[in-house]
Amino acid sequence: MAKVALVELEPGKLVSYQGKTHRIRRIDSFDRIELLDDDNQAVVIANIEDLQPATLSTEQTHTDLQAIDDKAWAVAKKRHEIIKPLLGMPNRTRGDVATLAAVHAVHINTIYSWLRSYEQSGLLSSLLPRSRSDKGAAKLNPQVEQIISEAIQSEYLTRQKKSKQKVCDEVRKQCLKLNLPVPHDNSIRNRIKQLQGELVAASRLGRKTADLSYKPHEGSFPGADYPLAVVQIDHTKLDIILVDDHYRQPIGRPWITLAFDVHSRMVEGFYVSFDPPSALSTGLCLTHAILTKDKWLARYPTQNQWPVWGLPSKVHLDNAKEFRGSMLQRGCDEYGIDLEWRPVGRPNFGAHVERALGSFATEIHTLPGTTFSNTRQKGEYDSEGKAALTLSEFEAWLTIYIVDVYHQRLHSSLGMSPQQAWNKGILGSNEQPGSGLPAKIVDDFKLRLDLMPFELRTIQDYGVQIDEIHYYSDVLRIWINAPDPKEPRRKRKFMFRRDPRDLSQIWFYDPELATYYPIPYRNMAHPPISIWELREARKRALDSGKKDIDERAIFDAYERMREIESKAVQTSKAVRRMDQRRKTHQQAHATIEQSRVEQQPAAIILPESDVDDILPFDELDEL
Repeated sequence: MAKVALVELEPGKLVSYQGKTHRIRRIDSFDRIELLDDDNQAVVIANIEDLQPATLSTEQTHTDLQAIDDKAWAVAKKRHEIIKPLLGMPNRTRGDVATLAAVHAVHINTIYSWLRSYEQSGLLSSLLPRSRSDKGAAKLNPQVEQIISEAIQSEYLTRQKKSKQKVCDEVRKQCLKLNLPVPHDNSIRNRIKQLQGELVAASRLGRKTADLSYKPHEGSFPGADYPLAVVQIDHTKLDIILVDDHYRQPIGRPWITLAFDVHSRMVEGFYVSFDPPSALSTGLCLTHAILTKDKWLARYPTQNQWPVWGLPSKVHLDNAKEFRGSMLQRGCDEYGIDLEWRPVGRPNFGAHVERALGSFATEIHTLPGTTFSNTRQKGEYDSEGKAALTLSEFEAWLTIYIVDVYHQRLHSSLGMSPQQAWNKGILGSNEQPGSGLPAKIVDDFKLRLDLMPFELRTIQDYGVQIDEIHYYSDVLRIWINAPDPKEPRRKRKFMFRRDPRDLSQIWFYDPELATYYPIPYRNMAHPPISIWELREARKRALDSGKKDIDERAIFDAYERMREIESKAVQTSKAVRRMDQRRKTHQQAHATIEQSRVEQQPAAIILPESDVDDILPFDELDEL
């Protein structure tokens, strides 16, 4: 389990700076902070980007979210809901904790234990049960639970608006009828309290009345009372044709995924590529939104800061099926992010981010290669002929526009610029206090992996196979044909994370060491390919008459594809786009690898003469 994930940026908190423990004395701005050296009480001015947790372990471990049992995950979520009212409570007293413990029939020491675990890590996984059963939780008979659920549905969630006592009476009647133990009225009332407010309002008062309370309206959004309270994410195809890096010929329109803070109207982060929108692009956009932007801005000549980082409380996301899945849901659960899907037929739930994308589109229409919004606007403009920007150049333009123009410009709904609204919301003003600087994520490598697709596979004597491609590393050796600890007759399945943009390497999660290890191709002569190129190569192999598709057939087809591409690259826009995507994917893979190396201790490198060639899973030489 990851012990420390965040650097809390509040006065009085301990942090590590240049290898020494300091205490935060004062926060001067979004990038500078005043520290007090714990040893000699000297005052030090430091950059926030250089701070680390005061108790950072030299051996970082990771809990792979998909390897956690569903029941254990549900227990952790329940514990988080219980302690949530106490988290961040100013001047929290033992009386506050005791009251909450009494309401939930949990010992006060247990509540303190959960608070300590969660506040030290900021991760939901810190609340996972350490044994098979939660000894402190009182459970009802499953039949009684079913009766309560049905009584709530039939008696409470109706337009008759019956009282909670009516539900309790109905449950009592049904339990006595079936000779089952009658639950206490408080148990039933607690379950009613857990119902979503919108569900209750819609069932008892009607959809229109519920919308008045829970539907977003122009100029306001329920719950978006401070920065990072509500972040909307949306995707769109941009109205511009870009060119490739090499020949600077048109290759098509890119997609953008944008994260947008509803309270301040600040852009939290974005991801631009030629890949179609997916859970991956959402995860990459979220990663960009959560992490600090110092390294990002170092690549571009912006005049202003982009002081936006931290975990959002709630994320609103499109309801499309390609964005759903346990990867994204568990990733958000782990970091305490409430993931909320936009209801079907309720486009106003994404109105704020869509208006921001509309503003971007207006500016993009001034760029060479724009396709405009419709054919009437476009007229006789030759979009492909005028196209001039590469993907990296457009990314630079977009970053400068966001940081130096959009964030600084007066927003009519706010009466100030988004940057001013963000500063006021975080640092406060004479009229109202701010929410304070958000905690800084330390382990960005874990964050990237937590929001990356995964596969469950057994480990065979040849290594592991995913989509006909074989992978091998010596770290897999001890897990060959390992039995499932719960069902010994079955082979154990292990967690493998992979980046669809580069399949030349996957990440193996070792359940005993709680660490990720990179696992390369078994045949390292194979070139890096993306998941989209893999699918196309498989299709080409099938079209050529291959009945049994294996790794050799796939990479043979891929090599033939590359030969065709090399001949057609100067004339085919689709091929140039494919080539550009490949370059972008390789750069992205290098970024992930760099974040892993930066957060791990230096490896011990043996002299070349001391390193023997190791073949996959060969038996050790006899002594």
